[in-house]
Amino acid sequence: PEPGDPNREVPVNETFHVQTDDELTENELKQLEADDQAIQTILLGLPEDIYAVVDSCETAQEIWLRVQ
Repeated sequence: PEPGDPNREVPVNETFHVQTDDELTENELKQLEADDQAIQTILLGLPEDIYAVVDSCETAQEIWLRVQ
């Protein structure tokens, strides 16, 4: 598949239990915040057509793998 292909398979670790902030360590909370910032940075630099493809991604890694 080509970069930006919405059908491109992206391996992402699945989470079966969504943790609350109270269940996360300080380092995990910092990682989540850093990931949120990375997502925003990546999304700001994408053309609109590619943005539409990755808008539903949940992690910066997932977005990055799709647009490579």
